[in-house]
Amino acid sequence: MFATRVIDNKDIEAFNKFVFDHSQGHFLQLWNWGEVKSGTGWKPLPLVLEKNGEICAALLLLKRALPIPFLKKCILYAPRGPVVIKNNSEYCKNLFLGARQIAKNEKAIFIKIDPAIIKDDQEFIEIIKKCGFIHNETGLNFEGVQPSFVFRLSIDKTEEELLAAMHPKWRYNIRLAAKKGVTVREAADRTDLKNFYELLSVTSERDRFLIREFKYFEWIWDYMVAADFAKIFLAEYEGTLVSATLALRTKDTVWYLYGASSNEYRNVMPNYLIQWEMIRWAKSLGCKTYDFRGVSGDLDEDNPLYGLYRFKKGFGGELVEFIGEWDLVNSKLFYWAWNHILPLYLKLSHKQA
Repeated sequence: MFATRVIDNKDIEAFNKFVFDHSQGHFLQLWNWGEVKSGTGWKPLPLVLEKNGEICAALLLLKRALPIPFLKKCILYAPRGPVVIKNNSEYCKNLFLGARQIAKNEKAIFIKIDPAIIKDDQEFIEIIKKCGFIHNETGLNFEGVQPSFVFRLSIDKTEEELLAAMHPKWRYNIRLAAKKGVTVREAADRTDLKNFYELLSVTSERDRFLIREFKYFEWIWDYMVAADFAKIFLAEYEGTLVSATLALRTKDTVWYLYGASSNEYRNVMPNYLIQWEMIRWAKSLGCKTYDFRGVSGDLDEDNPLYGLYRFKKGFGGELVEFIGEWDLVNSKLFYWAWNHILPLYLKLSHKQA
């Protein structure tokens, strides 16, 4: 009755439709995202569980070879997977049996998942424990691969209701930006993409965080924006680009992934207006949730990351904690080495996992 397989190119449309439409679907599980990641050294393995020939669950596995030449080992990672009716133990069991077989075939040390499932969902936690997963503890900030804490806004309301639920200062700043003449538009071509990246570079230098090379964003443009799974927004003031964002989508959710802002004209509040326009765009698509993505779980105002939480909180919504990272171990010895020996090896060899 159940069967698992890694899809080939003829099944891309069916795979994407399943992930896009599913209540647990995530842009990180789309086939197209696997193609983005393939440019950075990951090999996508889009796994499906079929029942009577129809897809009933999916898991985009990303394979990464171990950065040690003489060891033919790898890891498998399913960002925000699985895409499955979350508390259907039968689907989960059969899907992960298929994933475990892939791990054996590929000589993977472990499979990592970090589902977008809230921490209080004990039923799902018990299901994945029975499937063999163990919890991998991460910190309160951004120590995990994906953030464990996010800010999410329910947008199944009128614009008036959404504005009314915001902090008064945020509502004021949105209106101020519009009054001052800030305009927001969608990126139209690669010139806009280049301008977005240049502004992101300015932001990374100012705020001291690393960004990927421009080629990575070209892949996002080719596989996500061109396929209508993503959109770049540009805020301009008096002909100058002052803010820019990248948002990604499925049927029910829009995610705010990257944000950039100029060192100039910050007084006209473009960052507030561009967020509001993305929320309005998400509503126009019929989405139910606008996800601001990661914040710190440490809400101490002295935390350097508190400002990020404060900015996102001002738009309304709620802080959500997910269940975190879970590993399905295929080799206990190498899993121990991965956690204890490999970090030292990488430090000494100046390499990155």
